[in-house]
Amino acid sequence: MSLKKFLENKNYHCIKLKKTATNHFEIKAKINGKNGRFILDTGASNSCVGFNEIDKFDLITEDSDHKAAGAGSTEIDTQISKKNKIQIGNYTLKKVHLVLLDLTHINNALTKQNANPVNGIIGADILEKGKSIIDYNKKKLYLLK
Repeated sequence: MSLKKFLENKNYHCIKLKKTATNHFEIKAKINGKNGRFILDTGASNSCVGFNEIDKFDLITEDSDHKAAGAGSTEIDTQISKKNKIQIGNYTLKKVHLVLLDLTHINNALTKQNANPVNGIIGADILEKGKSIIDYNKKKLYLLK
């Protein structure tokens, strides 16, 4: 029995992943019913959206004292948006908190390597809630219904 069949029998949704020129997995998702393109990042503790995406995704934001940190950068100013709906394939989560930050440096790096810019990052918070399983060989993400 294949992994896909086994997990589908356990009520997992299968979502295709696309490998980018930078060797990241890209995933399509909807936030509040609006389509977007995201990097799947198991090392990101929170899912993030760029500041410039507030209107696109109908986000209601609040100031945050939290400072984000990532590879090669420290103390990035953030905002937060609560109670968002995320849909990845047929998998849906409600009341999702998103961190908003400046993704310019990420998108510049992607563009320099001939990859498309992204609207944000799907992080470990969503992956954990969905009891995710990643099949790197087949480029599939599985999320529990």
